[in-house]
Amino acid sequence: MAESHRLTTQGRKRWSLPQRHETDQNKSGPRCLDGEAEKKLAVPFRGHISGGLQPGKKVIVVGMVDPRPDRFYVALTCGRGTSKEPPPNVALELCVRFKDRQVLRRACMSGSWGEVERAVPFFPFIKDQPFKMEFHCEQSRLRVFVDGQKLFDFTHRVLPLSDIDTLWIKGSLTITKLA
Repeated sequence: MAESHRLTTQGRKRWSLPQRHETDQNKSGPRCLDGEAEKKLAVPFRGHISGGLQPGKKVIVVGMVDPRPDRFYVALTCGRGTSKEPPPNVALELCVRFKDRQVLRRACMSGSWGEVERAVPFFPFIKDQPFKMEFHCEQSRLRVFVDGQKLFDFTHRVLPLSDIDTLWIKGSLTITKLA
């Protein structure tokens, strides 16, 4: 998928999601997290998290890295935004970059992006291989695990947690299951 990000005049990142064509036979339409998670899900994906986040809740993404990956994004947001503009509050934007083997994350509050966090103990993603990423919501943070191994903790910046109600996924991956 061609990556396209542009900054608006307010310095916010513009998300450009490519349009699916009728000929995309191998991809089913986007589904909510509450829906049929067993079906193959189309990327880019934008789905609703029923009831928003709360301590004890998990969001699970099972997928496959593309054979020639560039990067992929997973974001937990407050609201859906539009296809070209993210909502003003992004609780966590996770960017996995393959060229330099980085796992970057940050948050956006009221349209202003915070500092990027980079440190991780290992790079868990392998081209053309499956993965299972889990986001565990706790009182003060999100704990992120990949294939059962803790990758990082991310302190909540956006509150209340129940407002975090949308999952965005795009980039060099295929989604096989959401829970």
